[in-house]
Formats: sequence, structure tokens, C-alpha cells
Amino acid sequence: MNSWLNEIRFTSDGLIPAIAQDAKTGKVLMFAWMNRESLHLSVEEGYAVYWSRSRGKLWRKGEESGHKQKIVSIQMDCDEDVLLLKIEQEGGIACHTGRESCFYRQLIDGQWQPIESVLKNPDEIYQK
Repeated sequence: MNSWLNEIRFTSDGLIPAIAQDAKTGKVLMFAWMNRESLHLSVEEGYAVYWSRSRGKLWRKGEESGHKQKIVSIQMDCDEDVLLLKIEQEGGIACHTGRESCFYRQLIDGQWQPIESVLKNPDEIYQK
């Protein structure tokens, strides 16, 4: 694989945290994990591919929902152990709950309160 991958400090289980940020607005949309293969595929295909720890397999963002993430740029932090993906979120929904961002709850008066509305019912997104 590419030598640029060797500059990344993956965790002991071969993963690196990846933050997806809207390239235009700067809003943080989600957090996921990547491994060497998913990062290589993301660069090759131009769309975000993550590693799903719960499913134990590659996860092409939007493969079920259609809400793909087109990569604008990939940046690495100074410690070489976190990635920032600046993306264009297709469909405007990054969260499986039907919201723009996975970070839709805020701690208010000791309780987690939703601060973003559902843009599309998840039952309509994930028709199984």
C-alpha cells in the first residue's frame, strides 16, 4: 500500500479515529473509526469508507441510506493519531437517526436534550 499510510499512528488494534466535518459549514457531523484498508479505499474511491467495530467489517458510509460522504480533504493531527475528513454530506443527513449530525444532544440542566430536529424518519431511510 501507499507509504503515506505508514506515517499514521494506528491504535494497537489497527484503527484511527476519524472526524467527519462539513467542508462548507465546519459543523462536525460524526465520528467513526478507520483502518488502513478503509482509509486506502476512501482515498481511492473519493468517498468515506469506515471500519465498523460493531459489525467487524468495512462500512461505506451511505451504503444503505444513500447518504454518502464525498471527501474534499483528509487532514491528520500533529500526533499523527486522529484524522479529520472534510466532506460534502450527500442528502444533508449524516446520522442514522435522520439528523444532520450525530452530535444532536446537548447537556442542559443535567440532562441530554436533543437540539436538532429529525430531517427524515429513519424508517423511511432504512427500509428493510
